[in-house]
Amino acid sequence: MAKPRVLLIAEQANPEFVSVPLEGWSHSQALAQVADTHLVTQVRNREAILKAGLVEGDDFTAIDSEKVAARMHKLSGILRGGKGKGWTTVMALNAVSYAYFEKLVWKQFGEAIKNGEYDIVHRLTPLSPTLPSKLAKKCKKAGVPFVWGPINGGVAWPKEFNAARRAEREWLSYVRDAYKLLPGYRATRQKAHTIIVGSTATYEQVPAIYHDKCVYVPENAIDPGRFVARRSRTVQPGEPIKLAFVGRLVPYKGADMLLDAVAQLVREKRVTVTIIGDGPERGKLEGIIERENLAEGVNLAGWVEHSQLQHTLAEHDVFSFPSIREFGGAVVLEAMAVGLVPVVVEYGGPGELVTERTGYRVPIGSREKIVEDVRAAITQIADAPEQLEPMSAAAIRRVEQLFTWPAKASQVAQVYAHAAGQTNERPDFGMPLPDVEAQPSSSSSVEAGSPSEPVGASGGGA
Repeated sequence: MAKPRVLLIAEQANPEFVSVPLEGWSHSQALAQVADTHLVTQVRNREAILKAGLVEGDDFTAIDSEKVAARMHKLSGILRGGKGKGWTTVMALNAVSYAYFEKLVWKQFGEAIKNGEYDIVHRLTPLSPTLPSKLAKKCKKAGVPFVWGPINGGVAWPKEFNAARRAEREWLSYVRDAYKLLPGYRATRQKAHTIIVGSTATYEQVPAIYHDKCVYVPENAIDPGRFVARRSRTVQPGEPIKLAFVGRLVPYKGADMLLDAVAQLVREKRVTVTIIGDGPERGKLEGIIERENLAEGVNLAGWVEHSQLQHTLAEHDVFSFPSIREFGGAVVLEAMAVGLVPVVVEYGGPGELVTERTGYRVPIGSREKIVEDVRAAITQIADAPEQLEPMSAAAIRRVEQLFTWPAKASQVAQVYAHAAGQTNERPDFGMPLPDVEAQPSSSSSVEAGSPSEPVGASGGGA
């Protein structure tokens, strides 16, 4: 089949950034291998994309929406309550700047779309399902299929963590569903040909009448060219298990819960902890370290350059990440790609990435219960470190088979084939993506204190 001609809209796409802009860039470049794409992005990404070797006009177009975007960015800095906080407020303001961006996109590409110069229009970023697209209705009228996604977000704040919600300045999260009143909310879902959902939580937010348009493709992936390091150490008898945590030091990421969970194990020299990241919770963590006498076994490493992160992770055994509200969980995949065994909370994205064969999932619950379950999982590992090797190998295989950008592009290529009328059946990859290894698990199937149940096991995601 001929490659479809795709106008790929990724307002956030930058090879020099991290998080969503890096996702947008990585995903767009993988899609360029399976389709004839033209990338449309915001002007702030222009210089980085030129440095990466793309040709402006031929490969991409940079839309200058700074007239509105710059003002909204400045206003969000005032209203969000601190750097790294108030993401719901940021998204609310992004609705204004993104609408203007799309207006300029249609102004520049509307005639080409109506003239049939593109087989598909695909909005790749922003990821948030709260930001509608007027392009969906315009493309429908022009007879060009509009593909939307992956969209991800909106994982509800666990009721047990309202204090963390307030600490994150998430005031607008209490009325988050107001986005359904935005102009274009219904039309975006009604006129889109396909909605790619990045999590089960997002799928559940889509009104049931549109579920037959949905294809589940997790939002995150890794670039196999960027993540080449591998865990090479084998834990020797009497040697501590090395735990790593990566993330902003903010309340919902749970670094304080991790320290509470492993304090006794650290004092017994059965585990060590490296906390990679920085943020407003650092002082609180320093207080826990001092109060619990953990200085010899806990290292607050600060930020590590993303290019060096894989090498730092490879010096560890376990990725301990008790975040209680994670949409995607890219860092979990990065750790698994290196060969670390993850211990995560099964709520939101991470619980959909990890299987019993590759790591441990503890159920969402009260702070005390999460601490207890994380402690049980890590104690089980410390009691039987030989289980790390098969789980580490299984984690690497799962990422290599399902969670690289080329693998994701292959999945989206099947979405394109359906949207372009080349196939009748809408793709279905499973939700969550299944464990591709057929042999039964033996290493992570026993919960501490129980002969038969996995730690925090459950049947699905959020």
